[in-house]
Amino acid sequence: AENAQIEPGDTVAIWGCGPVGQFAIRSALMMGAGRVIAIDEVPERLAMAEAGGAETIDFSTTDVFDELQARTKGRGPDSCIDAVGCEAAGHGAADAVMDKVKASVFLATDRVHVLRQAIMSCRKGGTVSVPGVYVGMGDKLPLGAAMNKGLTIKLGQTHVQRYTKPLLEKIEAGAIDPSFVITHPASLEDAPEMYAKFRDKQDGVIKVVMRPHG
Repeated sequence: AENAQIEPGDTVAIWGCGPVGQFAIRSALMMGAGRVIAIDEVPERLAMAEAGGAETIDFSTTDVFDELQARTKGRGPDSCIDAVGCEAAGHGAADAVMDKVKASVFLATDRVHVLRQAIMSCRKGGTVSVPGVYVGMGDKLPLGAAMNKGLTIKLGQTHVQRYTKPLLEKIEAGAIDPSFVITHPASLEDAPEMYAKFRDKQDGVIKVVMRPHG
């Protein structure tokens, strides 16, 4: 959210309502966003996003670009956050199908459907923040659109040491309680089962916290 360069009252679109996306939603609002629009297809993730103050879009039933244009009166969000990364699912979208085919024959490693969509959706002069993980080579990025729209693109994994102290201070002050995201407390012995449930999106899993005995 900090990389998204949010100004008070901004509209922020966030792709992905897993744990990273859920925290991005609440962080964006904490930093003064006027609206947050969260994008996913998993019902329990969308419900958690709404509980955190976001509007939602189910990408499996709605064209995301068109819907964002409609909700922002043709302007586009001020900031777009890609909290998905290289495993983006675009279902029947032509570019997503092409990504999957290329990855299967090792012509690419990353599926960059969400990053393309964020670049195309973001308003002119806006910011695209990418905490979503990418691992290698992506294809067909709309660099011309990014350049001509004058977008700022900021990428990178979170600098944990940089943010640990200020986040702990916010927790102690009651500004945020991160435990909301934990849906499945478990023991270390439950790890294989929990990994399988998370992978397969079963049982409403969003975040597992495992504690060893003793």
